[in-house]
Amino acid sequence: MEITNRTDLFGRRDFLRIGSLGLGAMHLGAAPKKELSCILLWQSGGSPHIDTFDMKPNAPKDIRGEFNEIASNVPGIRVCEHLPNTAKIMDKVTVLRSMKSRENNHERAINYLLTGYLPLPTIEFASIGSVISKMKGPQNGMPPYVAVPNTFPSYGAGFLGGEYNPFISGDPNVTGYRQRDLTLPADVDWTRLSSRAHLVKQMDAKFRSIEASPDFAALDEYTKKAYELIQSPAAKKAFDVGAEPDALRERYGRTPVGQGALLARRLVESGVRFVTVAKGWLNYDTHGDNFNICKKALLPEFDKAFASLVADLHDRGMLDSTLVIGMGEFGRTPKINDGAGRDHHCKAWSVVFAGGGIPGGRVLGATDSTATEVTDFPVEPEDLMHTLYSRFGIDPNHEFQSSIGRPVRVANGGKIIPGLFA
Repeated sequence: MEITNRTDLFGRRDFLRIGSLGLGAMHLGAAPKKELSCILLWQSGGSPHIDTFDMKPNAPKDIRGEFNEIASNVPGIRVCEHLPNTAKIMDKVTVLRSMKSRENNHERAINYLLTGYLPLPTIEFASIGSVISKMKGPQNGMPPYVAVPNTFPSYGAGFLGGEYNPFISGDPNVTGYRQRDLTLPADVDWTRLSSRAHLVKQMDAKFRSIEASPDFAALDEYTKKAYELIQSPAAKKAFDVGAEPDALRERYGRTPVGQGALLARRLVESGVRFVTVAKGWLNYDTHGDNFNICKKALLPEFDKAFASLVADLHDRGMLDSTLVIGMGEFGRTPKINDGAGRDHHCKAWSVVFAGGGIPGGRVLGATDSTATEVTDFPVEPEDLMHTLYSRFGIDPNHEFQSSIGRPVRVANGGKIIPGLFA
């Protein structure tokens, strides 16, 4: 296990530069007064930072690409022309342009970003959603961690056990969506369900007498929670995205990410602590035809979902207690390849944040003239995880014990990102 301790990450110059943000920066690690929730819009495959939030209009054509900048509602902050809705809410958004990583392979980079640990063959580290699930627990009878519409490698609980895996919602964009695990089959009533539960309990007891295993314990707890959810009117109501007005659903976009973001808002409103929304697996992996794919599908879908979510949370008075993050596992290469695509690029990319106590209308960090290297305010996955756990009121240095008794810290070192939270 690698524990990083990069004491030189943020020096005196960084703190002086951020000092104008106010005295709030002196309490960056303090948990907010309200219980914090987080919605992560995961851009699987790696969003092209140079085509979205870190455009370089003066770079050569084979780097700057086909897209133009547009002004946002914050003077001096400009974004891609295919993010018009996001441009209108940039006063509520902070762009971090200086994220960097040491992993350029999808699976390993995803694991690194969602756990803060470089992958190891000897242990499967837990994702941030699962750690929050374990440390904070459920509230209002809702699962603490939900994945919309599905789950992927590195989203889960790893060594913490299946009990802390995400609850899987399914795709809320399908016609007649109903959360599949919250509805009984037509030929099963509550009497039969109770009988089945009793039978399962008897069989489980028999198996336990043969072999005691952590998997049995996790399965038992997971099954218990499933029964509780099935019987919970609050859970059924929270997952009923169809109850939202048609106009609002259209505003979010009738897409998996759009309706997923709307469902995520309903879930955090009902007590879910962490929701991951992803279009699918590696959709942003645009090695070919990057510009057509981005302008016709990826960017409009993200733009409507992200902007509508932030505005909706603000209108409901929920933005201060709900952190919204848009990111992927790395960026894309500034140099356009022969297939009109962009390849993997972990040296620099952008992450966008809104809510949860983060001031809006700002850009943190910078890259060089071609968006290739970070030139100011470098942030790595360890720092991001350390900061987020601190904001949730979770001690980053808390130690878990793996199944073989190995101590594993919540965060793999790292430091608070200065100035990110007020």
